[in-house]
Parts: sequence; C-alpha cells; structure tokens
Amino acid sequence: MIEIDGAQGEGGGQILRISLTLSMCLGVAVRIKNIRRGREKPGLLRQHLACLRAAKTISNAEVSGEQLGAVEVTFIPGKVQSGEYHFPIGSAGSTSLVLQTVLLPLLFADGISELCLEGGTHNKKAPSFDFIKQVYLPLLARMGAGVEVELQDYGFYPAGGGSWRTRIQPLTSLSELDLTERGESLGRKALAISASIPAHVGQRELAQVSKLCGWPDEHLQRIQVFSQGPGNLLSLRLQFEQIVEIFDSMGEQGVSAERVAQRAIRQMHRYLKAGVPVGEHLADQLILPMALGKGGRFHTLKPSQHLLTNIQVIKRITGARIDLREMSEDCWEVTVETKLVDL
Repeated sequence: MIEIDGAQGEGGGQILRISLTLSMCLGVAVRIKNIRRGREKPGLLRQHLACLRAAKTISNAEVSGEQLGAVEVTFIPGKVQSGEYHFPIGSAGSTSLVLQTVLLPLLFADGISELCLEGGTHNKKAPSFDFIKQVYLPLLARMGAGVEVELQDYGFYPAGGGSWRTRIQPLTSLSELDLTERGESLGRKALAISASIPAHVGQRELAQVSKLCGWPDEHLQRIQVFSQGPGNLLSLRLQFEQIVEIFDSMGEQGVSAERVAQRAIRQMHRYLKAGVPVGEHLADQLILPMALGKGGRFHTLKPSQHLLTNIQVIKRITGARIDLREMSEDCWEVTVETKLVDL
C-alpha cells in the first residue's frame, strides 16, 4: 500500500482525486492521510466524497473513511468495470472534478461507458463544463481518447442542479503529447453567461472586455440560460492552430461586474504575453494522462503550487520522471517520461 500525505504542497482535494485515479489505473492500494490539511475546513466535503464514491463504484473497491469530514481514506481497488453510471453530488460541487477522477480509469476499461453527472457545471476553482469540452478533451483526443460530452442543464453555485452526459470509448494506450507552440490565432470570443441575473451585469462585463482589450462587438456575446439558481460567468475563449484556451471568471455576490471581467482579462493577458500554448490550469490536468501514457512535453507558465503538488503525487505513485525547465521569465517546459506498459 502506498501512503500519500494530503498535507504536502498545496494540501488540497486534488491529492485525493489524483491518488484515486492512479490507484484504479495501476491497481495499487493507497492510503491518503491529512486530507485537505491546507484548507480552512479539512477533510472530505460533499464533492470529494462524491469522487471517492464514484471511484469505489467503478472499481468495486474496498474503502475506509467514506464519510463527510474524514481526514484519512484507504482505497483498495478491484478491476475497473465499464458500464452506465449515475453520479449525483447532491450539492453544487463540481461535476468536472468527479469526471476527471474516473475518466482515465474508464478509458482503460474493456468497454464503452456512459455517465450522467449531476451537480455544479460552472464552479469557482474548478474547470467548467466548457473547459472540459473545448480545451481538455481535444488534447486527450490528440492522445487517442474518444470522449463525447453533452450539457443538459446549467448548474451554478450554490444551487447546483446542473447535469451532463459523457460517453467514453475504451483504448489500450495514450500516445505521446508534444505541445510547445500554439500556432496562429484563429479566433476569439467573450461570453457573458447568466441565469436569473439582471441583463446589465453581463453587458457591463462585456463592456469591460471591449474597453480593456479593444475587442469589437462581433467578438462579444451575452447568453441567458436556465438554471435552478442564479449564476454568472464571464468566459474569454482563444482559438489557435494547436490549442484552445479558456479563461473563466465566476460572478460573486458583492463583486462588481467590472472586477469579474478584470480577473479573466488578467489571466488572458498573462497567457498571451508569455507566448506559451498551455495555460496555468490546463497544465495541472495534462500531466496525469501523460504520466499514464507515453509521456511527452509542453510549454506553460511558471508552475503554480497546484501543478507542483500534482507532480509530487504522480511521481510518488507512478515513478514517472517529470522535469521542469525555465525557458524565460514566464515560460517553462514540462517533460514527462514514463516506463509504464499499456494499461
């Protein structure tokens, strides 16, 4: 059994999720201690418990610590089974994080899997449904994965109530990924998405994009959607020859529309200035499939604490070699070398 310290690095929930994914893919037992030690409320919250239960379900695992607030979990996986699964979080917790916990194990299963996920679809500090569909999955497809997703209902915090479906085709291995250039610009768009929010909020967000970025009206779009509760999101989307990147900023009570827009704009400007293809949040997510596949390399921004923590956990469980090399002030090369055989 491999022991993982949940207090290392950033000390967040990603240590639990990555450990579960690797445990199922490699067939190794793990014990995760000090779960979310670095957070204000340590231990399992509802969305982390949903990830644990989803992992248990697809792999028929033996689990201890399956309860809210648990700070230690033991996970002994069985064989991952493809099939039809329904994973309701029961709150506005991120459905994307539940998907990412079980996606790679189901990719390596022996048949097609279909998932229904219910909860939050557009959350703060988690990849949105749009990010998964337009940014992450196309790169997995480049590595050989066949995954289709369809949004059914939006779910904003704190009401939740969102849902989407996923269809996962099985494969035997993930190919190498080499992504060091983003290529020529092919398009850009700013979307202000709102549910049960006054129209002027989205209009002000888009006005800020026009003012600070100089984008003309044809690149600005306001969308009104239905959700169980109110919500708002500004999404800046850049399309290049080699990659799509999305910079989301969630609206919050007490935060002006202008500040919401400025947060997304700052992220985008940093990315554009650095000239790298892979943004900060995408870098966190790419190293896991690369470590379970044939490795590769990519260029990204200066590594965040989140990325460094993910690297520590992945190296500990897989033995993969992951190197970071500074190319310039805010441009780094990440190289993943693995000796794993086909899963």
